[in-house]
Amino acid sequence: MVRAGSTFREDQKEAYRKAIADEQIESSCWVMKQVLDNALVAEERHSPLCDDTGIPHLFLEVGPNKSVTGALLEEIKEGVRQGLRRLPGRPMAIKGDDYARIDQSGGLDEDSGALLPSPILIKPVEEDVLRLTVLMLGGGPAIRGITQRVFHKHNVDVVIEEIVNRAIPAVSQLGCSPCTLAIGIGRSQFEATSLMMEAMVKGDFGVQSDFEKRITDKVNEANVGPLGLGGKTSVLATFSRIGPQRASGVRIVALRPCCCFEPRRANVELE
Repeated sequence: MVRAGSTFREDQKEAYRKAIADEQIESSCWVMKQVLDNALVAEERHSPLCDDTGIPHLFLEVGPNKSVTGALLEEIKEGVRQGLRRLPGRPMAIKGDDYARIDQSGGLDEDSGALLPSPILIKPVEEDVLRLTVLMLGGGPAIRGITQRVFHKHNVDVVIEEIVNRAIPAVSQLGCSPCTLAIGIGRSQFEATSLMMEAMVKGDFGVQSDFEKRITDKVNEANVGPLGLGGKTSVLATFSRIGPQRASGVRIVALRPCCCFEPRRANVELE
C-alpha cells in the first residue's frame, strides 16, 4: 500500500526524464520536472504522491498450484487497512446507509483504514505464483473516464481514431497531465473495465505495442501538454489490453486518462 501510493517505478521515472529532455516549451518542461521531483521526495519520505491518495484496487494472479481461500481474502483486506493507516491515506470513507453514502450526509470516517478497497479481481495465470497488485486510483481520472461502444466497421483504424477522439477531450479536461492512457477492449462493460485495470497492472512505459504507440502519438499531436500548457507530451504512454471479442458490429472500450501520478502501482508475492 505504502509503496503503491508513494513511489514511481523506474520505467515511470525514465518516461518523465525522456519527456523532459524532449520538451521545448519551458513551462511544460517545468511542470514535468516538478512532478518527477515530487515523486522522488515522496519515495524518500514514504509519503503520498498526491493529496488524492486514491481508492485501493486489487488484482490477484493465481498460479496452477496455488489456492485462494476466504481467510486469505480477509488477510488481504486487513493488509489494506493497515497500509492505508501507514501511508496515510486521506480519510474518504463515507458513513451511513445507501442514501447517506450517495449524498454524503453520513459524514466522513476519520479512520483512513475504513476506506474499503474495490472488489478483488482474480485471474488464473500460468506462472506458479500468488501475486497481489495494488493500484491506488484517484478521483479525477475516474471522472474523465469513458466506457462506450465503438462501431468498428471491420477496421482497426476506425477503433483507434474513435479512441483518440474520445481521449483528447478527456486528457485536456483532466488537468493533471501528462497522462497515461489505460484502455480495455472487451465484450461487455465489465470485461472492458477489467481489461483496462489489467492494462494498468501490466503496463510498461518502456514497452509500447504498435496499437499503443499509434494512440499515444495521435493524442500527443493535439498539443494539450502538461497542465494544458501545450507541448509534445500530453500522454507519456498508452497501456492497453484487448480481450476475446464477439461476432458483432461493436466493441466495448473502457478508457481511463490516468493522471500524472498514475498508475500508482505495487505488487507483492504472497506465500
